[in-house]
Amino acid sequence: MIIGIGLDLVETHRIEKLRKRQARFPKRILTETEWQLYDTLSEKRKTEFLAGRFAAKEAYSKAIGTGIGKELSFQDIEITSDEKGKPWIVKPTENQIHVSITHTKTHAAAQVIIERK
Repeated sequence: MIIGIGLDLVETHRIEKLRKRQARFPKRILTETEWQLYDTLSEKRKTEFLAGRFAAKEAYSKAIGTGIGKELSFQDIEITSDEKGKPWIVKPTENQIHVSITHTKTHAAAQVIIERK
């Protein structure tokens, strides 16, 4: 049974500006595990990765109905990829979570569907 659906779209140039102006911005969005992968990427790929993770975490927060704020932070959500590159949310794990992240030259988007286990 589906208990929530979330969708988010972000402009990559906005994320790039934040990333370059505020050195701590990526650490606010990414967990330590995500940061380790991010730190190995090229400058262009860092913006895409960060924008995609930002959109996916926002989409997740919309799917559960809280938004990012008092009840849920970016650090409470961790996204990794399987061996084929498919993203999946490893934290939190109380429900079945489906996530899709996509990028264009100017935008990153993510959709999350949450099912009761």
